[in-house]
Amino acid sequence: MTSQHPNTPSEDQIRRAPKVLLHDHLDGGLRPGTIVDLARGTGYEGLPDTDPDKLGRWFREAADSGSLERYLETFAHTCAVMQTREALVRVAAECAEDLAADGVVYAEVRYAPEQHLEGGLALHEVVEAVNEGFREGERRARGNGHRIRVGALLTAMRHAARALEIAELANSYRDLGVVGFDIAGAEAGHPPTRHLDAFEYLKRENNRFTIHAGEAFGLPSIWQALQWCGADRLGHGVRIIDDIHVGEDGTVELGRLASYVRDKRVPLELCPSSNLQTGAADSYASHPIGLLRRLHFRVTVNTDNRLMSGTGMSREFEHLVGAFGYSLDDLQWFTVNAMKSAFIPFDERLAMINDVVKPGYAALKSERLFQ
Repeated sequence: MTSQHPNTPSEDQIRRAPKVLLHDHLDGGLRPGTIVDLARGTGYEGLPDTDPDKLGRWFREAADSGSLERYLETFAHTCAVMQTREALVRVAAECAEDLAADGVVYAEVRYAPEQHLEGGLALHEVVEAVNEGFREGERRARGNGHRIRVGALLTAMRHAARALEIAELANSYRDLGVVGFDIAGAEAGHPPTRHLDAFEYLKRENNRFTIHAGEAFGLPSIWQALQWCGADRLGHGVRIIDDIHVGEDGTVELGRLASYVRDKRVPLELCPSSNLQTGAADSYASHPIGLLRRLHFRVTVNTDNRLMSGTGMSREFEHLVGAFGYSLDDLQWFTVNAMKSAFIPFDERLAMINDVVKPGYAALKSERLFQ
């Protein structure tokens, strides 16, 4: 990573920088060794390999293969070993630990409770197990000298018919560790408007939600998520670039939807490495995040699925620094954007920005004065 900017961060500084993560899937971030242990304990024999290092490579290669079927198969394996209370507690605790070790100070981690019922758990038992794990992981992180706060986002699968039920579940646990709601799954053929009853319910309850939109399907998905469903944030939203025209002379013209998204400060939960795997961008240097950042959209940087992408927040930042020459000021801008967009109360967001994020970056930027 090279740049002439005096605040260009080193890899060590990126790792130590306080980070905020809004889009991370619990079943997409397991440790390979944990998958092997849980499979052995539950008798699951479907893993492609039982050597943790080889299994980790298999997940990354499967996600890079360009085959949707193979990509989806990766989640079949992780969900298969997350069907007991003990497994969910362990996975959630390790998630919090791993994020904290990577410098994440606030995270919203999402999962679909309906995908963890095969072992006999009820929906509320899934939520309580994951919440217990997050609290345990926060405690372990503190013991290792790291501070992190983790909130859960309950996800409904857009191809299923349980969205209202999951929305009601999210609302019932909103003061007990669950900070919001989400829908996920294949966009094509499964528009968010199929679940209007869930979104209308959440709005009546003054609750918050994000919607996976504009990852693969494009502008209609984004438009429906915002104008029909009333999403507070866009999960991915990268295809908003399709409504932005860049002329040969470098002039930029925003369409009405792109203007609306920017003017309304709609947060975009961008996931660069994941987008490369799914074909939304050909390289980090050509990723729409560069233009969207220049145009001052409410851009945030996220991991999506850390296991499948072989990534973490530090690695995502490293890729962007390498591609765009971003400085510590840029990384702070992404981080403040994310904290502003979190689903916790305003005063708590403000305190995190003023007492954790800004002082952390100020300390890193001051280091150059002593070199």
